Amino acid sequence: MPALPPVRPLFLAVVHLLPTPGSPRSTGSLARVLERAAEDARTLARGGVDGLIVENYGDAPFFPGPVPPETVAALALCTSAVIAAAGSIPVGVNVLRNDARSALGLCAATGAQFLRVNVHSGVAASDQGILEGRAHETLRERARLAPQAAILADVHVKHATLLGRETLAEAVRDLVLRALADAVIVSGPATGVPPTAADLREAREAAGGTPVLVGSGLTVENVAALLPLADGAIVGTALERDGRTAEPVDPARVARMRQAFDALRARA
Repeated sequence: MPALPPVRPLFLAVVHLLPTPGSPRSTGSLARVLERAAEDARTLARGGVDGLIVENYGDAPFFPGPVPPETVAALALCTSAVIAAAGSIPVGVNVLRNDARSALGLCAATGAQFLRVNVHSGVAASDQGILEGRAHETLRERARLAPQAAILADVHVKHATLLGRETLAEAVRDLVLRALADAVIVSGPATGVPPTAADLREAREAAGGTPVLVGSGLTVENVAALLPLADGAIVGTALERDGRTAEPVDPARVARMRQAFDALRARA
């Protein structure tokens, strides 16, 4: 069964890609995108993160479903560059806004070890339109293409409004028991906004031992309050220069976050 690295709390960091060719803010060249991705990956690896997630963050506004071939091609090159720069550190991929099928293809082609899926189960309304979970397809395609790839699935995903009436706990149980997610991600309402402690407690109880990750807004200021309620976190903005999303990774910020994680591990 696919699994994340066993260390707890798990420290996953995001490599936010610059705009890729074909997206509205792209310069038309992939060279700088690849260069920055590798630079950030090396900085994060030296800083001691436990894993990396490559994400086409610069491509906004995002497609609600399948992305075009040029985006998949760019992500394949970027993911390969990050894997080469990361050494032995596992690398995953998130194809925004919700293209799990392309993410699986990238895992199969590049050797990436996990994928993040924003809406794996249920239906949500977002600025991209309606996002629908396709766990039935994703799990079957994983078995065919990349059986080693773990699925990290958001619950009540940020920048979206759930269209069903299920509670957070009910949605977590659906993700784990019916959609077969390998980890559950709990976020705040937007990028850089943390989840509440109450939401983390509710999700962890409902997950029944499946890892629960903080998906947004973790900082060195709140890590001691939030991280004991989860099995790890995905950190992006807090590791970037001046805490601004999609700025270059700041080695000093990575070091401070690593120290915060280490302090919690020492207590455990």
